[in-house]
Amino acid sequence: MGEGEPLIRWAWIGRNWPSIQQLLVDHVVMALVPVLLGLLIALPLGLASARWRVLYQPTVSLMNVVYSLPSLAVFIVLIPLTGLAERTTVIIPLTFYSLAVLIPAVVDGLAAVPDHVRQSAVAMGFGPMRRLLQVDLPIAVPVVLAGLRVATVSSISLVSVGALIGRGGLGYLFIDGWQRQFSTPIIVGIVLVVVLAVLADGLLVLAQRLLTPWARARRAA
Repeated sequence: MGEGEPLIRWAWIGRNWPSIQQLLVDHVVMALVPVLLGLLIALPLGLASARWRVLYQPTVSLMNVVYSLPSLAVFIVLIPLTGLAERTTVIIPLTFYSLAVLIPAVVDGLAAVPDHVRQSAVAMGFGPMRRLLQVDLPIAVPVVLAGLRVATVSSISLVSVGALIGRGGLGYLFIDGWQRQFSTPIIVGIVLVVVLAVLADGLLVLAQRLLTPWARARRAA
């Protein structure tokens, strides 16, 4: 970053590419595992909150409180329990952050199912579980996936903060570049994080189209 220093040193990228790849893999794991765990937890909690609405507000309020906590502070609090520079120390807070987005998405998605559709399913002899799997969840997919897209992109971004406690995937490049006043690793880290976020969002958009073929047919008509 000093005077006369080029913005990007391509030779440095070539020499350090194996290390960058390892940081990239580490970043992907720590970003996606919390989202997957959050989805597995949010589905039953969202279903329960949609069925018994009295549970919804306390659950969402608790998740909002967790979401408002600074991620670095939560990482530091967890260090005595999960260890310094451990993936678990980063994954646990990001899972709760994902829940804060995914639980309302599941509840809103189920609330978007029209009453007459549910009544028609019951009239056709659908039991509660069959109606849930074949009627409610498919209709809720667009709303749930919209929440999943937000949670995924947020998780990919927040992983970088973990570099301050020794485990932040591509965030290490930011710390390294700043400490050495060297712009190349910072730029590489930013570009790769953006690329990861765009790819993840694109894959989820594709998944939504594959899971909701009736929506494509309606647009075509």
